[in-house]
Amino acid sequence: MNESVTHDTVEHAMQPEDTPALRELYDGFEKHHLIPLWTQLGDLMPIHPKPRAVPHLWKWSDLLPLAEKSGELVPVGRGGERRAIGLANPGLGGHAYVSPTLWAAIQYLGPRETAPEHRHSQNAFRFVVEGEGVWTVVNGDPVRMSRGDLLLTPGWYFHGHHNDTDQPMAWIDGLDIPFSQQNDVGFFEFGSDRVTDYATPRFSQGERLWCHPGLRPLSGLQDTVSSPIGAYRWEYTDRALTEQLLLEEEGQPATVEQGHAAIRYVNPTTGGDVMPTIRCEFHRLRAGCATPTRREVGSTVFQVFEGSGAVVMDGVEHRLDIGDMFVIPSWISWSLQAETQFDLFRFSDAPIMERLNFARTHVEVPDR
Repeated sequence: MNESVTHDTVEHAMQPEDTPALRELYDGFEKHHLIPLWTQLGDLMPIHPKPRAVPHLWKWSDLLPLAEKSGELVPVGRGGERRAIGLANPGLGGHAYVSPTLWAAIQYLGPRETAPEHRHSQNAFRFVVEGEGVWTVVNGDPVRMSRGDLLLTPGWYFHGHHNDTDQPMAWIDGLDIPFSQQNDVGFFEFGSDRVTDYATPRFSQGERLWCHPGLRPLSGLQDTVSSPIGAYRWEYTDRALTEQLLLEEEGQPATVEQGHAAIRYVNPTTGGDVMPTIRCEFHRLRAGCATPTRREVGSTVFQVFEGSGAVVMDGVEHRLDIGDMFVIPSWISWSLQAETQFDLFRFSDAPIMERLNFARTHVEVPDR
């Protein structure tokens, strides 16, 4: 009979007697910047992931007033570049990281303000939970930002933002800053002090060329690392989710789980993720629906777009309202519960985990 073996049940044979000779050996290790494996195996190779990051919820009712206050007190310009407020995971020692691989922030742009152009190696996106009136200019292409839209800024693309209205606007940013910083791959370059094009077209050049269902321009036959689409519009996301649930009602296998519609935003040149390090999805649950409890390797961040419900993370239930954001660290159990129809935007580091063959998912099967 096989018995389950854990670090706690193994007799630690490599715990030698404390002697002057052993202390001298350990002093030698320290002097020459060496650390023996037998003193740290449980930390380096745990039985399952033991993240330092913790599950955490940020309430939109707290985030937005602080962003608005920042708009009154902090100017936008060179040096800080963006009025962006990073979500700092309480388990990560004061770093502005929402997880070990992902960065998330609320960004705020006041009336008639312009955030200057720059570019960086890190991949970035923006998601708009409310408001409109801002255009982000990405490599010279002005892209409208409106409620429910996902906007992309792939790595090393120049980008800046301008608010063309008399009202402020806030949105969320997501980047792979922690992953890039940990692996020393980051470059940064200033661009124009303004933006290169103040036009305000309804649709960007990228949308006009690429956003026609099932059709690929012959001028774009070469695959691209990141999606050439600058904006994924809410009207199409909403329609796709609506149709999935209608098909489910008709008895067709269109949803990921009963009452749970979901889409992944994709790069039309490859069918893969929109950027090489970040996956973006949108989920809709029918009122009263709950997802199974699952664990996944890698980090996930959700923002509530519409409706109300709850998330259970590591056995703790948190009630959710519009705009609320929460992070699920690696291998932390979680499930969603919908009170009303429940719409959530999700992003994760899944492309990294899958390419490195670390991805793993466990879904709990309820007792019958």
